[in-house]
Amino acid sequence: MKIKTNKKWREFKRRDEVPPKILADQFDWTDEDHAAHGDYSDGFIHYRGWWYHLGDFMRSGAPEGWDGVRGDSFFSGVLIKLSSDGEQYQVGTYFS
Repeated sequence: MKIKTNKKWREFKRRDEVPPKILADQFDWTDEDHAAHGDYSDGFIHYRGWWYHLGDFMRSGAPEGWDGVRGDSFFSGVLIKLSSDGEQYQVGTYFS
């Protein structure tokens, strides 16, 4: 497996920073009622033109040194590493 990352720490995006159409199309499960209570109000990621939410990533199957994985295909996907305080992340692409 090959991993490509610039190891740059990034800040998560808040729900109000995500375009409304993207929220409606991809993240309807993060409705405003949940956001009003603090659930799903942040944890959004914009990477290589795509939007993700921290909830899209699974711990299971993540390579050593990474905290989460989201497959795009059988051979590729996106990896995430969280800072110790959970406020920032590093992102990378894997492929084989």
